[in-house]
This record gives sequence, C-alpha cells and structure tokens, in this order.
Amino acid sequence: MIRAALPADVPEIHAMIRELAEYERELESARATEAQLHDALFGAEPAVFALIAEDNTTGAPVGFALWFRNFSTWTGTHGVYLEDLFVRPEARGGGHGKALLAALAAICVERGYERFEWAVLDWNEPSIGFYRSIGARSQDEWTVQRLTGEALRTLAHQADVNKAASLSN
Repeated sequence: MIRAALPADVPEIHAMIRELAEYERELESARATEAQLHDALFGAEPAVFALIAEDNTTGAPVGFALWFRNFSTWTGTHGVYLEDLFVRPEARGGGHGKALLAALAAICVERGYERFEWAVLDWNEPSIGFYRSIGARSQDEWTVQRLTGEALRTLAHQADVNKAASLSN
C-alpha cells in the first residue's frame, strides 16, 4: 500500500534515508536530522512531500519516495522531482518501488504536471534497468552541476547581500 507520509513517519523516513545513503556509499554525507525533515515535510510551508510504501501483510514501512515540485519554463507547468526513492532490501522485488513511482506519476497526471524527473548513480545498474523497464529515459545531454561547501560560500560572498535578500522576498 502507498500512502502519504504522516508526522509520525519521520523517524522511519530518517532511518531509510540513512539506509539509502549507506547503499550509495555516502553515509557520512547524510546529515539531515529528524527535526529538519519534520519541518521540511510538515512545517508551516512544506517544501517537500513524501509517500510511504507499506508491507501488505504487516503494514510496516518498507520504502519511501521524497519529492518536490519543480517548474519548466518551456512547458509552463510544474513537474515532480524525485529526490529519493528507497525500498528496503528485504522488500525489493515486491512491487513497492514501482507502486511509489506510479503514485507519483498519477500526481503528475492529476495536476497537469508534464515532467517527472530524478537522478540515478551511473553505477546503479539494477535501478537503471528498472527505470528503463517502466519507460524512463536518461537525459544524457545534460549534466548535473552542484555548488557546495567552500565553493558555495565563495560565490555567495560575491553577491550584493542587500540585493540578494530583496530578491528572495
């Protein structure tokens, strides 16, 4: 069963994020706290959303999808960006991943969103094969760019602080 996440799910979501980070060989980078997740998902202005996959027999959470809206200036519509998709190893092959993706595709269709996008590590062949099986296609002509840490702070220091603050309002 797929359902919307509830505030009580935050500890399980946090645990699964850490399990995903370990699988992706980046556990030390997973620094989000339960409090941060709770605020992002259920604060006054939620910035992200989550779905939970439950075991059909026990009702225990076995997977999650965390997503947010993006926007295409070309189509003039919002879309969904899937930040994380994770199904616990013991539940893989049970259709939970596909059910989570189908639920997100349904959100797109119901809301008139024209794109559903995500990234996958290039070495994650099982996931890539799964995504191909449902009709997803890679966008090989695009590369992801990212600023973090010192590079982010260095560029930020080049901004006119007063002007940057007024732009965010």
